[in-house]
Amino acid sequence: MYVAFEGIDTAGKSTQIALAKDAFSDAVVTKEPGGTELGMKIRALLLESGCVTPRSETLLFLADRAEHIEKVIRPNLHRIILSDRSFISGIAYAHIHEKLPIDILLQLNRFATDGIFPDRIVLLRMDEKVLRTRLERKRRDAIESRGIEYMMAVQKCMLELLDLLQIDHIAIDAAQPAEKIAEAIENYLRQPFEKGYKKP
Repeated sequence: MYVAFEGIDTAGKSTQIALAKDAFSDAVVTKEPGGTELGMKIRALLLESGCVTPRSETLLFLADRAEHIEKVIRPNLHRIILSDRSFISGIAYAHIHEKLPIDILLQLNRFATDGIFPDRIVLLRMDEKVLRTRLERKRRDAIESRGIEYMMAVQKCMLELLDLLQIDHIAIDAAQPAEKIAEAIENYLRQPFEKGYKKP
C-alpha cells in the first residue's frame, strides 16, 4: 500500500512518518524530492539555491518523481510505503508558482509516474496563524521564502486536487498534539487491512 503524506512545509509530515514507521515497522520510508541518489542532487539544487526558473523547477521535480517511482515505489508496492510528498505536492506547487494548467500538470505527472499514484493520502493541514508561527521559528528555504499567501494557496490547491481525483485521503488539523494525529493516521491506515486488503 503506497501512502503519501502531504501538506505544506512545517505541517509535521516528517514527525508523523516517523511515528507511523513505529506502528508499521516493516514499512518503507521515502521522500520526494530526494528519495534516490539523483533525487538528493535535485533536492539540493531546488531547495537551497532557488536559482532555476519556474518551468525548469517543474521539470526537475518531474525528473525526481520519475526516478523515485522506478527506483523506490514500484519495487516495493508489495509492502507499505510511507512517502513524504507525492505528485499532489508537485502539481500544487507548480500550479501556484508557474500558473501551469492543472490538466497539463496531470498529464506530465501521469507520464512521470507511469500512472502509479498513492493508494491513500494523509494531508496535514494548517491555518494561516499556525503556519506563520512555525515559519518564524525556522530558517526558510527557497520555496518557503515565497511567503504565507503562496503556501496557503498551495494547501488549497492540494485539497482541491484530492477532491478532483477522488483519491482515498484523510485531512487532519496539524495543530493538534502529535500523538493524537498519529493515532488518527494509524487508525486510517489500518482500515484496508481490517477490510481484507491484501498486498499485490
